Amino acid sequence: MDIAETTPRPDRDAVRAALGPRAVVLVGMMGSGKSSVGRRLATRLALPFVDADVEIETAAGMTIPEIFAQRGEAEFRDGERRVIARLLSTRAPLVLATGGGAFMNAETRARIGELGVSVWLKAEPDVLMRRVRKRSNRPLLQTADPEGTLRRMLAEREPTYALADLTVISRDDPHDVVVDDTIAALAGHLNATSAETATP
Repeated sequence: MDIAETTPRPDRDAVRAALGPRAVVLVGMMGSGKSSVGRRLATRLALPFVDADVEIETAAGMTIPEIFAQRGEAEFRDGERRVIARLLSTRAPLVLATGGGAFMNAETRARIGELGVSVWLKAEPDVLMRRVRKRSNRPLLQTADPEGTLRRMLAEREPTYALADLTVISRDDPHDVVVDDTIAALAGHLNATSAETATP
């Protein structure tokens, strides 16, 4: 018998109610599916979806590759930190997809911890590489060895991504499968948190 048919799907309204005013914040490497999964997750939860990278480009009036080229990574990261803080403070509840390096910033992690639930979309290096090859606008991979660069970045970042509230495996299944996994993980986390809060 198919397990998926016998396992009840978490109730959307219950997840929304337990989430309250908080944001669902997707973190992880480029190519992990944060934007694609995020849009579908937002639709399922009837929440707004915001891509932090798009908001950064709008605020700067430049594309992210242009920001990197003309202003450098440090200025991009500072703008990223400010944009994410603004989105969490003024537009939650929402589903927020962040850039691959955003969660590395301690101030951003603290703000997410205060105002959201963080979900690490974890993908294997081969899966990430297959996905990012489809797009050429990844400034940090404009190197002689993009795959080696990605693997080094992943090794450096994984310990910090692991600090997220939840980890969901992003694999080569349809995005809706990852969305189902994310909603189930959110439901479990939010129920456990509610139970802890209710315990005298």
